[in-house]
This record gives sequence, C-alpha cells and structure tokens, in this order.
Amino acid sequence: MSKQKMKENAQENRSGTTAPAEMDTLNMDTILSAEYNYAAQTAFQANEDRARVTSFYLVTVGSFLAAILSTQFITSPSVLILGSFSLLFLIISIMGLLTLLQLARLRAAWHESILAMNQIKEFYVRHTLNYPLDQAFRWRTSSVPKKEKTNSISFLLVLEVTLLGALSFAVGIVFLTDVLGTIQPWSGLVAGPLFLAIQLIIYFRYLQKV
Repeated sequence: MSKQKMKENAQENRSGTTAPAEMDTLNMDTILSAEYNYAAQTAFQANEDRARVTSFYLVTVGSFLAAILSTQFITSPSVLILGSFSLLFLIISIMGLLTLLQLARLRAAWHESILAMNQIKEFYVRHTLNYPLDQAFRWRTSSVPKKEKTNSISFLLVLEVTLLGALSFAVGIVFLTDVLGTIQPWSGLVAGPLFLAIQLIIYFRYLQKV
C-alpha cells in the first residue's frame, strides 16, 4: 500500500467515518434497563434504611429507659441524679429530632428514585408507538405519591419517632423543674405537645428542601 493511501485511511479514521458502526454496538435497552434497576435498588435501599434508622432509635430509647428503671436509688434521688435524668431525656429528644431529619432525607431519596424509574417508563411510552405501553404501566409519573403523604408507612414511622421524642422532652422538662425547685407536672403537659408540633414542622420543611 502506498504512503498516500495509508495517509488517506488515517485521515478517514480521524474524521469519524467509523463512528456510526461503533454507535450501532450500543444497546439502548441494556443501558435503560441498567438505569431502571439501579433506581429500583436505590428505592428499595431507602425503604430498608428508614426501617433500620427507626429501629435503632426505638432500641436506643428502650435501652435508656431500662437503665433508668433498673436503678435502685429512684426512691431518694439527689439533685445530681435528677439533673442527669433530665439531661438524658433531653438528649433522647435531640436524637429523635436527628432521626426525623434522616427519615426525611430517606423519603426524599426514595421519591427521587421513583421519579427516575417512571421517567424511563415515560420514555418507552413515547418512543414505542407499536405497543400500547401506557396500558401496561399502572404507576406513572402523574401517580407518584407526594413526599409529604401523611397516610404512608413512612409517615407512621415519623409519628412513632415524634411521639417518643415529645414524651422524652416532656419527662426531661419535668425532671428539670424538680432540679430547679418543686416538680411541676404541668410543664411536661405543655412541653410535650409543643415539642411534637415543632418536630413535625421541622420534618415537613426539611422534606420540602431536600
């Protein structure tokens, strides 16, 4: 082969004349299938993490309560002990608030994965005109539940955490009033529902941002 011919072949290769043949080797269905499976796995993982996070908080609260009930000096507690109990319950309340933020982030991650899966469905519906795929998919982008849905398992887990957090906060405040002077049970009745409302407000606002 002459040098001129070799030069022309090299220029032809650099110009991208073989690109269509390379593009033909790309399988669109394979790529979309892998993307769909990845989105499905992330949605599943988000659900698993939500249950795991909630279980961890419930076990932590139960362990703290068991440790308190197992003490032998509650009949004649000192100021230091009452202060420790108050601090412990307030820490449990803060842990509950952090757990709520985790649940909100996991709910948002699940929602994003569901949107990604349905976006692939919509792509196939629009570009596969020979098959009535719109009749095959019951779940579409328009039917994706909102992140703020209140009758979902996710929100029931949120309620569990908020109720425990509110109860812990109320008990912590009652112990605190006992440390400061005379025990005031009404302070817990006010602090508990107030902290419950604050937790839900924080949850929904954070959920809208993520």
